[in-house]
Amino acid sequence: MTSGRTPLIAGNWKMHKTVEEAEAFIQGLLPRVSSVEGVDVGVCVPFTALQAMVDSTRGSRVDVYAQTMHETTHGAFTGEVSAPMLSELDVHGVVLGHSERRQLFGETDRALSQKMLAAFDAGLQPILCVGETEEERAREETERKLRNQVQEGLERLGPEQIARVVIAYEPIWAIGTGVVATPEQAQDAVAFVRALVGDKAPEAARQVRVLYGGSVKPDNAAELLALPDVDGALVGGASLEPGAFAQIVGAATA
Repeated sequence: MTSGRTPLIAGNWKMHKTVEEAEAFIQGLLPRVSSVEGVDVGVCVPFTALQAMVDSTRGSRVDVYAQTMHETTHGAFTGEVSAPMLSELDVHGVVLGHSERRQLFGETDRALSQKMLAAFDAGLQPILCVGETEEERAREETERKLRNQVQEGLERLGPEQIARVVIAYEPIWAIGTGVVATPEQAQDAVAFVRALVGDKAPEAARQVRVLYGGSVKPDNAAELLALPDVDGALVGGASLEPGAFAQIVGAATA
């Protein structure tokens, strides 16, 4: 990485893996990535497997992330989990604003701005997900959508916090579809995200890590990770198998 930013490869399991399955996965992954240097590795796991994965990865180079959280610290929010509950488990961070959370569960940019601050307050590393739908891209509204999501998501943060944010650009039309953004599309969007960060905190734009997500696989990872503004990947389906995920991690070190 000529940028000086350490790449991050994070696997988002979504609603997959029981604790037993998660344990089998991590025992298959750890030997494959134990000697890898110059790249951060994370797994984003269901709430039920968080404690087991924290315990099983302790002392390794694999960090554990939750997949969402509530914006307040406590309250009458049945079924929700707060940032302090996550930090008590020693998880490293949390994914916020994944397109499935936005589309299926009604997460708003306004709530996400509160969640971002709550994550930092609890000592968690947030990964903010942004991206446009196929219809928005067809209407040439990609930049408008990204501007709204990035500006709202970072609204409550100071420059030092913004520099530590990870942003994952995930074109919604490429998530789980097998369709991948072309290198030009990915680079243009990620560079635009970085420019949006620069509008709010110029110095932070050089430090913030921007990932690409959307049908990342071992056979396309190297090309995507070589793009000048791409600092890693948020991996979906390919993160469910330790061999494939380890190959993507390896591609980030090339």
